[in-house]
Amino acid sequence: MVNAAEAYKRQQIMTATPEALTLMLYNGCLKFMSEGMEALEKKDYEQANTSIQKAENIISEFRVTLNMDYEISHQLLPLYNYVYDRLVEGNMKSDVSKIEEAKGIITELRDAWVQAMKKARAMKGPAGNYA
Repeated sequence: MVNAAEAYKRQQIMTATPEALTLMLYNGCLKFMSEGMEALEKKDYEQANTSIQKAENIISEFRVTLNMDYEISHQLLPLYNYVYDRLVEGNMKSDVSKIEEAKGIITELRDAWVQAMKKARAMKGPAGNYA
């Protein structure tokens, strides 16, 4: 039987807007990077590898789902590639500084995403349509 917290989490994901899902992925990626860095500092290399690979998987998902019809996607792809490379290198060399660098970039992207979501919401009228 699935516990209540898991059921709630699953329901949140299933009913989230694409914008909210993107934010969840950014936050999850940051969480896994933090877990990976903590594990590296404790020399728990197996846990570090697992966490960092989860962050890598999220970055891979961002890369493959970019809509290249938009100019912003052409700017995001090299950033995602760079972040992915830092994660792989940090994982292979057990180098926390590489993961910290990747985390800084994703934090900035996540924060920009939050601001864009706020701006989009402010542009919508009371009925949910753009004014």
